[in-house]
Amino acid sequence: MSDREAPRRRVPGPARSGNAVRRRPGPGAHPVRRPGGARPPAQQTLRLGSPRPRLRMVSLMLTLVLLAFVVRLLQVQAVDASAYAARAEQNRYVVHTLTADRGRITDRSGVALAVSEDAYDITADPTMFTRKQLKIDDGPEQAAALLAPILGQDQATLVHKLRPRNKNSRYTRLANRQTPQVWKQIKDLRNTLATKAQTDNNTANVLAGVFADPSSQRVYPGGDLAAGTLGWVNADGQGGGGIEQELNKQLSGKDGKIRYAQSGGREVPTVGSNETPAVPGSDVELTIDRDIQWAAQKAITEQVRRSDADRGYVVVQDTRTGQILAMANAPGFDPNNLSKADAEAMGNAALQDAYEPGSTAKVMSMAAVLQENAATPLTHVVVPNRLHRGDRLFQDDVDHDTWYLTLNGVLAKSSNIGTILATGQLGRTQSEANKVLYSYLRKFGIGSYTGLGFPGETPGILAPYQKWSTSQQYTIPFGQGFSINAVQAASVYSTIANGGVRIEPTLVRGTKGPDGRLTPAPKPKETRVVSDRTAATVAQMLESVVDDEQGTGIKARIPGYNVAGKTGTANRVDPATGKYRGYTSSFAGFAPADNPRITVYCAIQNATSGSYYGGQICGPIYKQVMEFALKTLQVPPTGAQPANLPVDYKP
Repeated sequence: MSDREAPRRRVPGPARSGNAVRRRPGPGAHPVRRPGGARPPAQQTLRLGSPRPRLRMVSLMLTLVLLAFVVRLLQVQAVDASAYAARAEQNRYVVHTLTADRGRITDRSGVALAVSEDAYDITADPTMFTRKQLKIDDGPEQAAALLAPILGQDQATLVHKLRPRNKNSRYTRLANRQTPQVWKQIKDLRNTLATKAQTDNNTANVLAGVFADPSSQRVYPGGDLAAGTLGWVNADGQGGGGIEQELNKQLSGKDGKIRYAQSGGREVPTVGSNETPAVPGSDVELTIDRDIQWAAQKAITEQVRRSDADRGYVVVQDTRTGQILAMANAPGFDPNNLSKADAEAMGNAALQDAYEPGSTAKVMSMAAVLQENAATPLTHVVVPNRLHRGDRLFQDDVDHDTWYLTLNGVLAKSSNIGTILATGQLGRTQSEANKVLYSYLRKFGIGSYTGLGFPGETPGILAPYQKWSTSQQYTIPFGQGFSINAVQAASVYSTIANGGVRIEPTLVRGTKGPDGRLTPAPKPKETRVVSDRTAATVAQMLESVVDDEQGTGIKARIPGYNVAGKTGTANRVDPATGKYRGYTSSFAGFAPADNPRITVYCAIQNATSGSYYGGQICGPIYKQVMEFALKTLQVPPTGAQPANLPVDYKP
């Protein structure tokens, strides 16, 4: 076969992809049939979609998201910037008070009677005990269970304090003035929980929100020594009585404050802090002598116990300056442990009790009679067994035949009748005599405050002479019908001892600031009450009370010293009923009688065991305290002979 006639062989072409377009068969070509006679499906053309709509959509969405971020950023940084900054400050920064050191109280020699020691106020941030912070529901309960036995408080009370009252409740005080040992115990426990919480995710540090503010605790080294004078400091750190209350502003100083950043309950040291330092309080130096105070307090406490009395007081005063060297009360209390103190003993009874003084007040009547030249120490006074005046029949403390006494003898034997007769000579009428006597009582300080400015002090009661009842006209001259306090009584005798010049009693010598310099207290007021001559004569008459065998104060004698003194035994008004029940027993005097340095006054209320006469139970107290004070202040005897004024005369 020739080449022309040879059949053509079809050469397979390249494979076409599924997307290739098939050529249609030419003319005369037969369609290819598939098995079963089915026609092949028609081929469709696929076209790619445009990406632009999708890009626009994505761009729009991104733009909206970015716009939302920008708007929020503008709101946070511009519109609400101050609010968020304040919230951040609140959560980050803590402000604590820096308690000022309270000043000391010392005696006249600088011996500490009240001091402050380091302590801590235990505080908490209630927001740090919430579920949000601790991831537990009972954070306050767990914390309270740990703190209650350490702080000695009720667990339920602590739970209440640890629960936030509102969203801004960031501070609560759990306990005041705890010892450093208490805070160390809490801090060690808190650190232990913190360490455990770091290794165990199921453990929460329930004490992370407990803190401590440095504070101070008031301590009284002498226990109950001079407690009535010193007072105490209450739970808020303020003076609750006595000098602590009277001079609270000077003693307290001025608190400061510190502001620092905190995280997790701990200070952030790198941020720094802003501190306003506290200004410490001033020290207060009293006129009290610690040793004399101790002797007076010991003596009166023992006698009150022996006499089974309600209470008693002793006041010791420097006659030349008016300074109080001791002011002792029995029973007393320990300001270190107020929980065990008797509420009735927590004041200063020597200044707060008002009572009728009895015969110790006769010294004022005698001074008035002598000053007004109504009589002399040698004037004869006939004293009957009974004296009818007004609507009453008066008598002395003992029945007696008619006494023939000198005016000196009236005082030495403490005759009520003789005193009524003597003061009746102060005016042409009883009304005039009352007016004159009243004026002297007022000049002696009766019915007025002493000038100490002591909290709760009573001025006593002295009615104007126009209002004296029929009986008061005759009882007031011998010490019944008006009332005084113990410091007023002591001041009367110091006035006689000081030559007739009354110096207002003082209890504070001065204050010392941070520089250690003593700023003296203001000079006390002085008032001339009687002449120096009258005062010296009364002092000689008071010697007869102690030195003469007929005197009522022989138990107050002190070997080597001339002693001037006066006994007193007064009917006592029962505070509960307002009626007379029991007696006020007292003794007052000074020594040396001819060159006075020290006044001692003692009074005992409602002695129910043994004697109740002032000379018997207060005379020995006077002697004991006076002897100690004379030795302590190194006061030598004068060596002078007693005046030995006559007590009686023969008619």
